[in-house]
Amino acid sequence: MKLNELRDNPGATKKAKRIGRGPGSGKGKMGGRGIKGQKSRSGVAINAYEGGQMPLYQRLPKRGFNKPNRKEFAVINLGLIEKFLEAGKLDAKAEITEDALVASGLVRRKLDGIRVLAKGDISKKVTITVTGASKAAVEAVEKAGGKLNVAAPAATE
Repeated sequence: MKLNELRDNPGATKKAKRIGRGPGSGKGKMGGRGIKGQKSRSGVAINAYEGGQMPLYQRLPKRGFNKPNRKEFAVINLGLIEKFLEAGKLDAKAEITEDALVASGLVRRKLDGIRVLAKGDISKKVTITVTGASKAAVEAVEKAGGKLNVAAPAATE
């Protein structure tokens, strides 16, 4: 066998239908687009239009409500704070603020504030000031001898 003898298997490729090439082609004159109108022109794609059939986005059930001005908090767990304290990325003696948490790399950005949750446990005595915290997290920090202050979020404009 030589390179010039290579061929696709019969039926593996099919010639494209050439549109608008005379009446003998079966797709001549208007090329299967009908007469006039928006859809006979080139460059038209009517988004989500399904030929009069009820569009998919209308067929699906609608549920719930998305509050447009909801607060989005960056969430951290006590276990992670403990880990960063042991690694020396956070200082247990100084007050741990939201800016300190961002600087240490524990959170990427503050969003509308930082909220502390009680997953994991903390053993060091620390003072943490954040926008929000769960009751369990506050109890866990106080049990370790520390203090968890929940400050009102700073107004961002």
